[in-house]
Amino acid sequence: MIHPSAIIDSSARLASDVTVGAHAIIEAGVVIGPGSTIAAQAIIKKNSVIGKNVHVDHFAVIGGNPQDLTFKTDIKSNVQIGDGTVIREHVTVHRATQPGLATVVGQNNLLMAGCHVAHDCSLGNNVILANGCMLGGHAQVGDHAFISGGVAVHQFCRIGTGSMTSGNAVITEDVPPHALAHSRNLLSGLNLVGMRRRGLSTAEITEVKKAYHAVYAPNGNCLSFAQAALQSGTYTTHVALDFLNFFLGGKRGRFVQPE
Repeated sequence: MIHPSAIIDSSARLASDVTVGAHAIIEAGVVIGPGSTIAAQAIIKKNSVIGKNVHVDHFAVIGGNPQDLTFKTDIKSNVQIGDGTVIREHVTVHRATQPGLATVVGQNNLLMAGCHVAHDCSLGNNVILANGCMLGGHAQVGDHAFISGGVAVHQFCRIGTGSMTSGNAVITEDVPPHALAHSRNLLSGLNLVGMRRRGLSTAEITEVKKAYHAVYAPNGNCLSFAQAALQSGTYTTHVALDFLNFFLGGKRGRFVQPE
């Protein structure tokens, strides 16, 4: 059902069962998949791609221009929202800065009220951003990560798979997979509860614990310790290997540290 007051560009492609609320705006080139709902007053900017069974709530703006003073508005880029994702009130997701690229929000994510996802960000699947969370440009968030309310994430930071970041934290360094981050770039161990809830085996959790201590127990360079742990050949589970390989990537070159 499409409310008669909604404004929909003639070039937009909406599945036959999409619901569009009063005074919503859907611009040129937008694609919206089956079962999706665009609530009253929401705005879907040009060329955005919305998957199946997506809910975009009141006053959310998807696909707005990057907040980048060097950005040229004629660049053709977009936002892609995966199937089953819920975007609540006043959320903003900005499009990519480079031609042909997209800011990507994966499947089955929940972006709570007032979140901001900046240009060129990439979110995996089953991610939760709590109210007022802010992701700077080019931030990457792994699957099953939980970022609590009011958290500020610096541009180019990576938030690892299965990690949890506590409320009002300031993150300017990479958060490893399955870690518990808080305050300003501090760690308080591993997200063991989350790992168990996601069905990781005892063997996998044990190896991640071992990998965590291999990287963080000594005083020194996390990258060097991760490389040594990988070269030792003692880690066999993909979860532990992914944890260690995380330290070999990224652009920030710094990682949150134990308190």
